[in-house]
Amino acid sequence: MNTRLRRAAVAVAATAMAVSLAACGSAKDADGKKSTESSAKKGDDITIGLLLPENQTARYEKFDKPLIEKKVRELTNGKGKVQYLNAKQNAPTQAQQVDTMITNKVDALIVDAVDSASIKTSVQKAHDAGIPVVAFDRLAQGPIDSYVSFDNVQVGHVQGKALLDALGDKAKSGQIVMMNGAITDPNAADFKKGAHAELDGKVNIGKEYDTKEWKPENANANMDAAISAIGKDKIVGVYSANDGMAGGIITALKAAGVSPLPPVTGQDAELAGVQRIVAGEQFMSIYKPYVQEGPIAAEMAVKLAQGKELGSLATSTVDSPTTKKVPSVIIPVVSLTKENIQDTVLKDGIYQVSEICTPKYKAACDKLGLK
Repeated sequence: MNTRLRRAAVAVAATAMAVSLAACGSAKDADGKKSTESSAKKGDDITIGLLLPENQTARYEKFDKPLIEKKVRELTNGKGKVQYLNAKQNAPTQAQQVDTMITNKVDALIVDAVDSASIKTSVQKAHDAGIPVVAFDRLAQGPIDSYVSFDNVQVGHVQGKALLDALGDKAKSGQIVMMNGAITDPNAADFKKGAHAELDGKVNIGKEYDTKEWKPENANANMDAAISAIGKDKIVGVYSANDGMAGGIITALKAAGVSPLPPVTGQDAELAGVQRIVAGEQFMSIYKPYVQEGPIAAEMAVKLAQGKELGSLATSTVDSPTTKKVPSVIIPVVSLTKENIQDTVLKDGIYQVSEICTPKYKAACDKLGLK
């Protein structure tokens, strides 16, 4: 074979090898995303990585984790598995956990970000490794594949309106304290936005705080500072972004001798929060139907892991700071007060009467007719 023919033969062989390798790999579209049509379909033997942000808020361990695990098993005929890690409110730890999931070659990730901005690099790593990412409850930055949460701005609206309803004609007779969530959580900004839309101009905001890490002890310290600055007799209401902080706030109010307690809002329908509502110490909470959110995230993750389209499962789209038109499901919320405990958390099986109505709260439960 002469030199010219030999070179031609090598070129043809190299081209054939390149085509063959491309066919074996996952084709990508112009944006670098996997093409669903050319990605190999997977069966039921899949592993979903679940990364939750912290374990101080009761919902994550009590509701979200078991609901997601159950739905994954149901959708995969018992063959699918969930690998679970909790970051315990530490963003660098969560970044390491994403690396672990990539190393373990999970088929999809469900991530509730500790810090929605700093998680971006980790989401990109997962994307580059061909692992689809479902942003759960908080809208993570980076090339996420889908998102499920509640209408977080509406949460703030519902909280703010409830506080105004509780205050009635006393809305401007004193000052309120606003206890917002952590600045690292994009949901906290949405809650604050919705609450301000309801409250601004209708109340006097004496003090406002962004509470580090959502911790009840930090809310307690902030409330102590607010009482000292405003005066305990001048505080007519407290906007608390969640139930955990409401507990710290109410403890501070009691310690300062505030009586009667002003109306305090909350969120998450935690057991302690519901009991405080029954006892008249906390005015309201936001009930989020966790029985919907977790299973939707699980179904998204399973579909993506199996190389399927989300189709009608994703009913809307949401823009993040880095990614446009993320397929999403946004779930409505309910204002939980003593009047509708029976028709919400009890009816949905979130709690049993025996859990809420312990001896300490039995008389209050009887008065409300809880059964």
